Amino acid sequence: MHLAELAEHISYLKPDDVALVEKAYQFSKSAHEGQFRKSGDPYISHPVAVAKLLAKWHLDAQALAAALLHDVVEDTPATKQQVRELFGKQVAELVDGVSKLDRIEFQTEVHAQAENFRKMLLAMARDVRVILIKLADRLHNMRTLDSMAPPKRKRIAKETLEIYAPIANRMGLNSVYGELEDLGFRYLYPTRYRVLASAVKAARGNRRALVEKVLEAIQHKLRDAGVDANVKGREKHLYSIYKKMQGKSLTFSEVYDIYGFRVIVKEVPACYLALGALHGLYKPIPGKFKDYIAIPKANGYQSLHTTLFGPYGTPLEVQIRTQDMHKIAEAGVASHWLYKTGEESAKDAQKKTHQWLQSLLEIQSESGDAIEFLEHIKVDLFPDEVYVFTPKGVIMALPRGATAVDFAYSVHTDIGNRCTAAKINDELAPLRTELRNGDRVEIVTAPHAHPNPVWLNYVVTGKARAHIRHSLKTMHSKEAAELGGRLLDQALRALKIDPAAIDDARWAELLRELGAKSREEVLADIGLGRRLNLVVARRLLASGEAPATEKKPLGSLTIRGSEGMAVQFAQCCQPIPGDPILGMINKGKGLIIHTHDCPVIAQFRADPDKWVDVEWDPETKKLFDVKIKLMVANQRGVLAKVAAEIANENSNIENVSMEEEDGSAYTSMVFTLQVEDRTHLARVMRGLRQIPEVVRIARVKG
Repeated sequence: MHLAELAEHISYLKPDDVALVEKAYQFSKSAHEGQFRKSGDPYISHPVAVAKLLAKWHLDAQALAAALLHDVVEDTPATKQQVRELFGKQVAELVDGVSKLDRIEFQTEVHAQAENFRKMLLAMARDVRVILIKLADRLHNMRTLDSMAPPKRKRIAKETLEIYAPIANRMGLNSVYGELEDLGFRYLYPTRYRVLASAVKAARGNRRALVEKVLEAIQHKLRDAGVDANVKGREKHLYSIYKKMQGKSLTFSEVYDIYGFRVIVKEVPACYLALGALHGLYKPIPGKFKDYIAIPKANGYQSLHTTLFGPYGTPLEVQIRTQDMHKIAEAGVASHWLYKTGEESAKDAQKKTHQWLQSLLEIQSESGDAIEFLEHIKVDLFPDEVYVFTPKGVIMALPRGATAVDFAYSVHTDIGNRCTAAKINDELAPLRTELRNGDRVEIVTAPHAHPNPVWLNYVVTGKARAHIRHSLKTMHSKEAAELGGRLLDQALRALKIDPAAIDDARWAELLRELGAKSREEVLADIGLGRRLNLVVARRLLASGEAPATEKKPLGSLTIRGSEGMAVQFAQCCQPIPGDPILGMINKGKGLIIHTHDCPVIAQFRADPDKWVDVEWDPETKKLFDVKIKLMVANQRGVLAKVAAEIANENSNIENVSMEEEDGSAYTSMVFTLQVEDRTHLARVMRGLRQIPEVVRIARVKG
């Protein structure tokens, strides 16, 4: 019975290919013999349904065979080797790509799902048919979800709305995308779905006359304009109506455009001719016109979109496209198999999908673990886009909310890593500036610039986030290893050993003992406080622990201020050169520098293992933040006088805060300044004391 059903759908294949599909069916049927779905149907009904969905897109025999076999390795005694021997390497790889993740024990369900998703995306980046099979598999599972227990239904529906529907949209599979969203909505929010479905059903009756009237008017107008077109009214998907109600806080009665119209013409010039005719029939709503023909969406979708004031002021949404564009809009990347006409638009959809899949591989190589990868990728799945131009006029599609930094990384990783400023429409703008449709963006770079951790607060693309994190981790690790090297040298000298005398053989032995991959890893662990320098120093010595008589106190570590992220200056006391200081080893963060009298560290002073003796390098080449508080007479121009005096002493103002005006004769100001050392700070404070309006001045700690 099942084979006969399938045979009807695969008549487009050559006889040899039909034989391969039938062989896969027989193998799958015998492997799943005796297995039943939760609905009570024989298990084979599921792979057959998936293969039928793919046959609609005219996928090749290997993809159909893989669809029939996609659960045999996971759920039956059949092995991957058997599949490879019987059906060839390509089918085996497709099956492996689609198979659920092997039964690995993960710490959490979230991790398992993220790892499964990562595996699927990477498999699909190698062969796009993997995701087409996976989407067909998910669509059939969603159609038969009634038989599952309610908690499992909700979990699967949530995953469908969050991941699979956006992937279908990203691949340009509109019909699959719409159905997955509606089914996900139905099972995740059953009550809301029922209420909305009955409201739409009622409205359908009330609005039928209006839709017929508009349809007739459009057809008549297009005939008069000499445009040969096929016009259809279409009802919007329930989930898209729900999203509109949610996003704009509307009631159902306020959502007028539950009906849209689609005009399909023969060629591109006729699209614009039809648009002109419709704008003559009903007035267009300003700002609601989008030309996705000139600037296609990132998934290859092309159409003209316009919203018109219809009869009785009802908004009417109209899409105008050619027949070829319509095929791609419905079947997306699958149209490459379905309509091998060699037309450019199908190739364009393929190219855009390929670019996106390649960017996934790039993000995967930069991401530390599966959950981080999933977090990066979720952003890139949601389709709301802005289109901006490079200085050479190349169009780039970015997610809504993308900033100049996102743009820089989408052009090239090196441009992102080295960017310092942006020019938007020829005007200088901050890197955090949000881009708008049509912006022309140019990035200013500098050879020694590097990513700033603050960027993570506002970038939205997965690629930018992954590269920034990777870069910061690499920098942090390098700086920590440098500090760790200095701490280890300090410990070795305390044991009266010349660090240069430790040869490679001793290091190799230590790495084996510690289970570390490299010397840099051990040094970075010391720099980040994960290992103690004295313990590592002793283990490096072949003779074991040095005799007590040979020990001498650890020397001081000099602090230059240019060590980067491995050495941090505590915000509680803001030490500056000239202050007596202590270094506190903070596990995972590295060395934190405090002043001797900092109240925050009083409780830790008794634990010698946490402390490192540190002193300032006489040649520090850095400016340090310090806070000062002033009490000033509340007179006009006092802020300007204070700022001018600070500038006069070559200090920068990083931040200033003042008390709110309360009618008092005095007000307090807190400045964060940048100074070279205590002497510089003393000069600034001496200058400020000369201002008659300054009543009191003090450095702020804590």
